[in-house]
Amino acid sequence: MEVILKDDIKGLGYKNDLVKVKPGYGRNYLIPNNFAILATSSTKKELAETLKQVAHKAEKLKTSAVELAAKLAETTLDIPAKVGETGKIFGAVTTLQVSDALAAKGLIVDRKKISFKSDVKEAGDHIASIDLHKEVKVELKFKVVSA
Repeated sequence: MEVILKDDIKGLGYKNDLVKVKPGYGRNYLIPNNFAILATSSTKKELAETLKQVAHKAEKLKTSAVELAAKLAETTLDIPAKVGETGKIFGAVTTLQVSDALAAKGLIVDRKKISFKSDVKEAGDHIASIDLHKEVKVELKFKVVSA
């Protein structure tokens, strides 16, 4: 079953992408929750017209995402956390803490675009993946330090 996505969906695609999904996933989740519409010949024509109009805006967004990625690549963060004697953190570092630390440096990144490969539960160096644009992804190095 082919659908056209109305929003970015992590692991599936980005807004205005034409994707193939299993029929049950499309009928029971994506379409009822207004995340996608069924891809018929008329909606594909509308999509083509929409993509033509959006191309110019997308280029501006990509340019700003590339500039932000360059700044993020050379940035290193220190995130304070309560650390025990063995080096383990009480709790875990979250994407909100990384987003707030970036905002303190003047770099605004939505916490939903930040992800970790594994839970950050120890002091030391870690890497966060940031998905700024569908073609621009950057890895941010950060260090968890004792507060």
